[in-house]
Parts: sequence; C-alpha cells; structure tokens
Amino acid sequence: MISSSKPITAANSNLVGCTVCHQLAPINTAHCKRCGTALSSRIVNSVQITLSLLLTAVLLYIPANFYPIMSTNLLGETTDSTIIGGVILFLEQESYFIASVIFIASVIVPLAKMFALAWLCYSATRVESIKKYELTKLYRVTEFIGKWSMIDVFVVAILVALIQFGEIMSIKVGFAAPAFAGVVIMTMIGAHKFDTRILWDKVDEE
Repeated sequence: MISSSKPITAANSNLVGCTVCHQLAPINTAHCKRCGTALSSRIVNSVQITLSLLLTAVLLYIPANFYPIMSTNLLGETTDSTIIGGVILFLEQESYFIASVIFIASVIVPLAKMFALAWLCYSATRVESIKKYELTKLYRVTEFIGKWSMIDVFVVAILVALIQFGEIMSIKVGFAAPAFAGVVIMTMIGAHKFDTRILWDKVDEE
C-alpha cells in the first residue's frame, strides 16, 4: 500500500517506464510492448558510468585546447591554429560574431556541460535535499545543447574537404580535432547514461 504522503511514481507503483516511447509496463517486463525497447527500472551504475565518461571528456579537453585543431599550408608555409587562436584571429579581424559563436560553442558550452554533469552526479549521490525540478531542467538543457559543440569539428571537416590545392594551399586536421570530437561524444553519452529517475528516488527518502 503506497502512503498517501508520498508522490505516486512508477517505481513505487511497481511499474517501469520506457525511455523511448514512455509507455508504462509492469516492473518485471523485459521489453516494451509498444516499441520493443529493453526496459529497466534504473540504469545500473548510472552515476559511475557518467562520471567515468566525464573524466574521459575532461582529459580529452586539455589537448583539444592546447594542440592545433587544423594546419594551413599556404605557398609552402604552414600555420597551426588552436581553438582559442582562431577566436583571437577573428577578433583581430573584427569578426566579432564568428568569434563569439566559436568561443561559445567550443569553450563555454563544453565546460558548462561538464560542470552540469558533475553537479548532477554530485546531487544524485551526496545532497540530501535537492530541487528535483531544477535539476531535471538542467539535465534537459545539458542534453539539448551538447551536440552544438561540434561546430568547430564540422567547420574543420568542411574546410579539409574543400580546400585542397596541392602546393598552393591545403588544410589538414590537427590533433585537437579528434580530441575535441571525443569531448563532445563522451559528454553526450554521459548525459544519455545519467538516469534522472534516481533524482526522484530521493522523494521517497525525504
């Protein structure tokens, strides 16, 4: 019998929700009858998985910013460009909009997403009294903006594909590009593996 003082959730109602189509099913159901997705009441070791992916992203973020993201060869002279170096270059050329887009997408967004994931993991395991609505909104925003960090990688890929003029001018991918792509991928998977339902489990504990 569920206590009237507690909110009714799928877990304390012996139900499990599909993460794809949101269909409810009995707790012991293996697969969703609507879409066939494997069902589980909670993602096992969700916080630990997210933290390990987050740590990997942090380690990749260091070379992503210190190593060149692309190398430009113009008439035999090679110039290496880092992410911050590109922002500074556009600022010097008074292309403030482009500089802002690159800085926000390649610096602010990845950092904000890593801090958000770290805070979500901390809140789920350490903080007893948490604001569940705010944390759920934070998670949704974090999951949504994650993919926009790939702007730099897309730009480099397009330039490498289009600008290949032999000895006159060519662009090559730098070591920072795959490292930065790794940061984005790790944070996206980390956000996907974080089970927001564990935040709401604390409703029953309070």
